[in-house]
Amino acid sequence: MIKIMDSRCYGFFFALFSLTVVALAYDPDTLQDLCVADRTSGIKVNGFTCKPELNITASDFFFAGIGKPAVVNNTVGSAVTGANVEKIAGLNTLGVSLARIDYAPGGLNPPHTHPRATEVIFVLEGELDVGFITTANKLFAKTVKKGEVFVFPRGLIHYQKNNDKAKLASVISAFNSQLPGTQSMAATLFTATPAIPDHVLTTAFQIGTKEIEKIKSKLAPKKV
Repeated sequence: MIKIMDSRCYGFFFALFSLTVVALAYDPDTLQDLCVADRTSGIKVNGFTCKPELNITASDFFFAGIGKPAVVNNTVGSAVTGANVEKIAGLNTLGVSLARIDYAPGGLNPPHTHPRATEVIFVLEGELDVGFITTANKLFAKTVKKGEVFVFPRGLIHYQKNNDKAKLASVISAFNSQLPGTQSMAATLFTATPAIPDHVLTTAFQIGTKEIEKIKSKLAPKKV
């Protein structure tokens, strides 16, 4: 005779399933105190291999790069300074990172996504128009000021724009990944290597080949 599970059993299995889903949504949990990234290792893993413990120093957990504004010298008017595992080896396996974003007057951090992390920004200076778009194509937008916080859900397209034409702005971004990754929509589509075929882009954007080539030429890396 088959015994039907009572509500408590269903509750237990639902809670277990929920915890599993949450665990899969973020960087893997660390299984030891430290796993400082050995970025010189040729071994490929999901993350970085660990340095020998005898070679670890306090410097592996330190980075001074986001203490000062970056120089903004590009056409979009923003500069990102990452404080992730590529800069701080001690972040390896810890599932967190930071970045600083500086905006020229009227500067834009163009529409982009972070495939591996949710982002939280804290406004250091200035005032920004920010927003993200859901998979249902709904825009959630707001103006945020100094001392305020805004959240961009993982994987969704989002942007930030300094709406002051005279003053600089800056934010600190926090991520629940040691290396969240960034895909800027325009650069991803128009500067891919090898290039996405023009007929794909002309059909997607309903514009001609000349317009596609013009966009590509504007987004191409500047030759030094």
